[in-house]
Amino acid sequence: MRVLVVTAVAAERDAVTAAFPHTPQEAALPGGAVLHRTAGFDVLAAGVGPAAAAAGTATALTAAALAGEPYGLAVSAGIGGGFVPGAPLGALVVAERIVAADLGAESPEGFLTVTELGFGRDAHRPDTDLVRAVAAAAGALPGDVLTVSTVTGSAARAAELTARHPRALAEAMEGFGVAEAAAAHGTRVLELRAVSNAVGPRDRAAWRIGDALAALTAAFRALPAALVPAGSLEGTQ
Repeated sequence: MRVLVVTAVAAERDAVTAAFPHTPQEAALPGGAVLHRTAGFDVLAAGVGPAAAAAGTATALTAAALAGEPYGLAVSAGIGGGFVPGAPLGALVVAERIVAADLGAESPEGFLTVTELGFGRDAHRPDTDLVRAVAAAAGALPGDVLTVSTVTGSAARAAELTARHPRALAEAMEGFGVAEAAAAHGTRVLELRAVSNAVGPRDRAAWRIGDALAALTAAFRALPAALVPAGSLEGTQ
């Protein structure tokens, strides 16, 4: 099984490829994006936010399908904010649901999701058995991961999100975009987030980006064992 991993930025991409012993080989995609291929994993830094993530994922999935080598799994991966106390700094979270937390409309009665508005879906649910296998292999916490277009920067916003999404453990900016593109191709999806900061007031001095990137590398060292029941990993090394 070939796996597509989509990150936002190069530092996250490099943390993923650092999990594998072989130097990644580069492969160009239409539009100029570049895959880093190693040990059955193709890793793409697609850009920040759900739109960039969806576009990059769709491009990679389409190119693979046209080449007769479709991916069996798409993974949104990177660092993100953790909802305390459930997901402390340095923790790894695997999404039980990938939720578009700010896709919808405000109303006098409160926020309405895009699903409640009748315009689509606001969440994707990865395969339960796969989530459990990844959680066990990587020591990840299972819970909801929220996709937001604007990162939370206040206690009030954090409280609002927690009230609306009591099972949320992390927030990031790309997961729902990856999941939408994967769903359009009939490809399974996962989201893995290493916690670099607490969701809430913006405090750069408290961020632990290096620790989170190291946790991401460790997660991908463990990930192949979780994927073995789903099929062998094949790819360029």
